[in-house]
Amino acid sequence: LYSITFGCDPLVLTQRSKLQQRRAKLNQQINRELRLRTGAENLYRATTNQKVKETVSLELSFVNSNLQLLKEELEELNSSMEVYQTDSEKVNVPMIPLGLKETKEIDMTIPLQDFISEHYGEDASLYMAEIKEFMDLRQAMRTPSRNGAGLELLMEYYNQLYFLDQRFFAPHKTLGVHFHWYDSLTGVPSFQRALAFEKGSVLFNIGALYTQIGARQDRSTMPGIHNAIDAFQRAAGAFLYLQENFSHAPSLDMSSPALSMLVRLMVAQVQECVCERITLTMEEDDLMSNLKAAQEAARVSDVYSLVLQAMSVPLLKDYVPFSWISVVQVKTQHFRALAHYYTAIALYMIDKDKDDGSGVKALMQVHTRPPDRLCLQEPEDRLRLGKAHLRKAIIRHEEALRLHGVCKMLRKMDILQEVLSYGHTRSLEKYSDIDQEDDFCEIAEAPEIQSHTHQKPDIQPPDFSLVRITDIFHRLGPLSVFSARNRWVGRHVCLIREETGLGLTLRGDSPVLVAGVLPGGCAAEAGLREGDYIVTVNGSDCKWAEHAEVVRALKSCSERGVELDVITLHSHELSNQISQCMRFLSLCMPEIRWWMLQDGSKTLLDKVACCLKMSTGCNGWLQKSDYCPTHVDLSACKCVDWITDKIRFSAIIR
Repeated sequence: LYSITFGCDPLVLTQRSKLQQRRAKLNQQINRELRLRTGAENLYRATTNQKVKETVSLELSFVNSNLQLLKEELEELNSSMEVYQTDSEKVNVPMIPLGLKETKEIDMTIPLQDFISEHYGEDASLYMAEIKEFMDLRQAMRTPSRNGAGLELLMEYYNQLYFLDQRFFAPHKTLGVHFHWYDSLTGVPSFQRALAFEKGSVLFNIGALYTQIGARQDRSTMPGIHNAIDAFQRAAGAFLYLQENFSHAPSLDMSSPALSMLVRLMVAQVQECVCERITLTMEEDDLMSNLKAAQEAARVSDVYSLVLQAMSVPLLKDYVPFSWISVVQVKTQHFRALAHYYTAIALYMIDKDKDDGSGVKALMQVHTRPPDRLCLQEPEDRLRLGKAHLRKAIIRHEEALRLHGVCKMLRKMDILQEVLSYGHTRSLEKYSDIDQEDDFCEIAEAPEIQSHTHQKPDIQPPDFSLVRITDIFHRLGPLSVFSARNRWVGRHVCLIREETGLGLTLRGDSPVLVAGVLPGGCAAEAGLREGDYIVTVNGSDCKWAEHAEVVRALKSCSERGVELDVITLHSHELSNQISQCMRFLSLCMPEIRWWMLQDGSKTLLDKVACCLKMSTGCNGWLQKSDYCPTHVDLSACKCVDWITDKIRFSAIIR
């Protein structure tokens, strides 16, 4: 029995599901327009008719216009950050989440059935339940819920892909399935037959789902901030793991520059959450708390500056949504303004009579350089420096508001507008409170704040071991033996007990191995060899049986004996030879059929050997003398038996 896992119901119209449905529809439209453009460009290059060229050129202009409109609509979709934010009434600066990569539904039934029949030699119809379960799991992971259950679903599918790779993806041979995914930001389709592309895309969606979970947390509470930090750290870990382990991605969102940018963005959002935790728990009238908040805010501004640099590289500057760039620019200015504001507040809190010098020392250390012509021991100088910091804070706030107004999508975000306006108003009011009309002294230039954090982001790669699964196709047998990377020959033998016993010794479990064969015993006469694996006893499957179970079954055999199905694994060298032969056979089907239909007196082995002789790659395994189909030394070609079984099984020459 297998557990059935479901994703979100795509028909439930939540705001997030509406966005995802629009994304899927836009991806399909973009794919259609791209195919039209490719066809039109090919026709334009191929034709010599001027009138046709003009018509195609006009059509291309329409297609390019449609593509531009669709990409702008998709960019607007990627800018819809408010949908992913918390429903709390408290105001938080919005975070940047990622939408999930969309994928096409694929039917792997026929390829999996064919592989089970050809490679494992079993009746594929007996595995329809397993195939259906795997297909249902893939369908479910396309719509994961935005919580821990959704993450478990994606990780469960990712873990199952490991078993699928081991079971069905043989070296030098593909399964014939195309995995089709859309770029998360541009909607451009990409497809590959490599399972690594499927695994990488699922891993990307794990990171994207973590960003959505982090963005929805209520960061006005300590548990909410803690959960947001954890989610963004895990998102950064997923993108970093993807960057380090998956190369040559066909889509831009999984390229190294894009993933590096996403890692930096997640780290910046972690740092922002750390700063929010400091300000949430700080004592507003405490000097050291304000200095700590100032340095944390400066740190956030610095890391967002690094994100902006990563977004500005040539490959990404026209790829990253303009709204993302604008948000990063706004936050760079906003948190720099907060750093100056908290420093100004700290300057006004030093009481000369009560301060033992530690406050002044801390103020000196918080600046990147000593203030010009000012002595922080003097109250008047501290007042002037505080005004300088407030003035700089106001300038930064105004720049953040200006950048906010430049971006059309950000102007629709009331939450961000409210946060920026509140910070600006607070700095203005504080500046008005301390501004004295009779103070004609020139205000010094405030130095920048030395950034520092009390909690560095801890990037955590995904821990897939937390989601325990069972191999869906475990009935095929233990993976150590029954995998796509191993090849074997199966035989049916019958052992009749003699006075000395069956004449063999066994070792190990799942499957049980023939450790030794007594010379002259019934096992040796039946053809059993050391190293054979027992897979059935009297028709009962024992691939997963323990040693004691198989021994008990053999001892309980009747006078008619016991029937065994055994397999002999090929060495890696022989497996490589077989792979080369199979590639040759697949390329030379017409010649193979012709040889097989010749003189019926020749044996199947002779005909196979004749086919192999036609390949220069197999000459080293056959006798080097002139070949005669009726007189050939087949002992030099150890893979002939295996290929003969395959030809017999697949009935190439019916």
